[in-house]
Amino acid sequence: MILDEIAAAARTRIEKLKRERPAPELKEQALQMPKGDFSFARALRASEFAMICEVKRASPSAGIISPEFPYLNIARAYEEAGADAISVLTEPDFFQGRDAYLREIRNAVKTPLLRKEFILDEYQIYESKCLGADAVLLICALLDDEDLIRFVSLCRALGLSTLVEAHTEEEVFRALSAGAEILGVNNRDLKTFQVDFNISLRLRPLAPEEILFIAESGVKTPEDIGRLARAGVNGALVGERLMRSGDPKAALALLREGTAYNED
Repeated sequence: MILDEIAAAARTRIEKLKRERPAPELKEQALQMPKGDFSFARALRASEFAMICEVKRASPSAGIISPEFPYLNIARAYEEAGADAISVLTEPDFFQGRDAYLREIRNAVKTPLLRKEFILDEYQIYESKCLGADAVLLICALLDDEDLIRFVSLCRALGLSTLVEAHTEEEVFRALSAGAEILGVNNRDLKTFQVDFNISLRLRPLAPEEILFIAESGVKTPEDIGRLARAGVNGALVGERLMRSGDPKAALALLREGTAYNED
């Protein structure tokens, strides 16, 4: 399964990073930085329907999405268009991401940043803090309950928001039990990479209203946004649709029109 391959590559990469920069040294740097102010969560809560816009060059399912990939220009366009938050892919082996993308985008925009990475070790959380992330992604399918609870707690201590990702009913309950305040439901099955837009609609009633509920994957049209908003979903993470548009600013404006749509 592709998720197993991604996780195996991440573990190898983490061990290499620890040899190059020991964990105590990285932790010390992260702890010396000012505590975060949970700006990612605050930005999502302040929006009628939050849009998290993704900076992503490639994916296992779509291949190369942006061959030239002017990531700084893309991030600035998102900010100018009023994105509530920006997600930055840093995973290098399957998504062609780089840590440098996050670091440089942090210096280019003020919009809250989510580090989109496959987190398996607390080392990566301290690393995310040092790179300038305001939030990190925690994927239920990759973590057992003990690690999920521990990582959510560590992020809180550092002032980082967490987007805890689920795909099934069981994972939704695991995320909530771990203390998730932002629940991301991925319409894509990370084991098969198949997308079913209705997953997020079906799982929305399982989460309390006070929990921010974000739909991920398969969101392509204003009509999709309208369906999500009417179902009580609080926002969406959109990547490929914006990256392929050629004009991210115009594409985001068009998607936002979906919140005005009403069913007959």
